[in-house]
Amino acid sequence: MRITQSMLSNNMLSNLSKSNSSMNKYMDQLSTGKKINRPSDDPVIAMKGMSYRTEVANVDQFKRNISEMHTWMDTSDDTLNETTQILNRLRDLSVQGSNGTYEENQRAAIAKEVDQLKAQLMEAANTKVNNKFIFNGTQTTGVPDGADLKKPVTVDGAGNTVVNLDAVDYNPVMLEVTPGTRLQANVNPTNVFTQDLFDDITAFSEALQSDVPDQDLDQYIAVIDGHIDNTVSERADLGARQNRVELIESRLEGQSIAARSMMSANEDAEIEEVIMNLTTQEAVHRAALSAGSRVIQPTLLDFLR
Repeated sequence: MRITQSMLSNNMLSNLSKSNSSMNKYMDQLSTGKKINRPSDDPVIAMKGMSYRTEVANVDQFKRNISEMHTWMDTSDDTLNETTQILNRLRDLSVQGSNGTYEENQRAAIAKEVDQLKAQLMEAANTKVNNKFIFNGTQTTGVPDGADLKKPVTVDGAGNTVVNLDAVDYNPVMLEVTPGTRLQANVNPTNVFTQDLFDDITAFSEALQSDVPDQDLDQYIAVIDGHIDNTVSERADLGARQNRVELIESRLEGQSIAARSMMSANEDAEIEEVIMNLTTQEAVHRAALSAGSRVIQPTLLDFLR
């Protein structure tokens, strides 16, 4: 095969172009920290990267759901704790009112405190987080010209306390915390803030302000004990779900670390290796340029001097 000067020059220029391409690849890796910058660089790495990124995105979404669930659960737990304290205070007042040592004005003072405690219970039932009622199931927001209709507890025109919670229509708020696993984020308020609760407190207040004998007031001790048991039972159920959420959260943290580690191992460049490859390629390129200068240099004029 006859080798011409043109062939030597073309081959040299082609090899220099490949050398420039290699240096450009290593420069891209060094500046971006990634093994590839487009799918065509390595389709296998690109496909695996899509899978790992999807896994990381899913785990991050579940972690956000867990965070939202913590907000609901922590607020619900705090509110149920407040409710229990109010009910315990009502029980203490029912014990005081039934001991037969209080005069009429003292019983009236107890009734005033009972009314204030009932008002505080209403506020607890209407607790909102991020402008959402947490004790109203999935109906968490108000509607135009009728926002009060969505409140769990309201007061009608006659001053009566009205509980708008319906056990039949109540729908729990469910959040997905792992693939296929959905947990209830709130508590069932129909077991705590019942119409009977507020009616019993109202009846207790009215009895204190009437001529009902002191000994007849002791019936409210057992009544309030029943409401305390309902609240404690619902809080215990909430606590069990909180423990499960914490276990799931711990597992998600491990999955997040593993997924990010696999993604990094798949697509992140080893900087030390890239620098070494770039330095080597630069040396090769300089050597190629030096050799090329000798190939291109000779011409007919060089021999006619």
